[in-house]
Amino acid sequence: MPVSDPSLPGHAFAGAALDRADALRDDADALARLWTDARVLVLDADGTAFADASGQPFLTSGRELGGGPGAAIFLGMQQERAWFVVEAATVTARAPGRLDLRRAAAEWPAEVAGVFCYARGMSYWHSRNRFCGVCGGAVAFARGGFIGRCGRCGTEHYPRVDPAVIVAVEHDGRLLLGRQSNWAPRRWSVLAGFVEPGETFEQTVAREVFEETRVRVIQAEYLGTQPWPFPGALMVGFRATAHGDMPQVDGELEDARWFDADEVGAALRRDADDDGQGILLSPRISIARTLIEDWYRRQRP
Repeated sequence: MPVSDPSLPGHAFAGAALDRADALRDDADALARLWTDARVLVLDADGTAFADASGQPFLTSGRELGGGPGAAIFLGMQQERAWFVVEAATVTARAPGRLDLRRAAAEWPAEVAGVFCYARGMSYWHSRNRFCGVCGGAVAFARGGFIGRCGRCGTEHYPRVDPAVIVAVEHDGRLLLGRQSNWAPRRWSVLAGFVEPGETFEQTVAREVFEETRVRVIQAEYLGTQPWPFPGALMVGFRATAHGDMPQVDGELEDARWFDADEVGAALRRDADDDGQGILLSPRISIARTLIEDWYRRQRP
């Protein structure tokens, strides 16, 4: 499979902010030494992060929190400084505000938003794996939070990521978009779906597009990926060509249609000047928007 297209425009969470420093995860003494000067992101149980009064990152340090890393999750290194994430319920720190990840992606510095994305995914995995799925025994976390061991049967559990494809499907200068009934009014996007056991990504593209719209994909080409911890997905982006079938929906989508370049271009411009009439597209932080913009550029060199 080819590497991602370097001309693909950016989206949130795609940067490499931290050295994940795998070798340090087993070194409890090193983590304890790093804790004092570490940057620590604090998350509430609902996945929101501590923020200051202006909505910017509220980052504390191990020195300010006291003690040692304990149940904190070691995220990695940025130059000589460690990053950890902790649950708000386990510390005494307080902050004037909270911010969810979608807003942080748009309003925080990209490198900090990327760490938040990483931290939220790990925190969610911890919160959903406190007991063993094999025997029900209590799970204790080790290796800086990257492995859970069942105290009863000894089964080891590892962080989980659920791959999903997301695809810009085109036919003869038109782009296939769909909308779900629970989305904001007028919102449309490209199609997506989770990979099932025994499938390649390309097979998932063809299956999901057909299941949701009855449009038959001819060929799919990989473009790039985006971590999407809502709660734990990895979005794998494609563009695809398809037959010009009339889209038909059966409940998963409320509607699906082909749109030409003029309609997509007008929708892109509504970010700045919404006329209140036509469709709206996925927000700029998402790979869905990246795929739409990439398709539009190819229609308007």
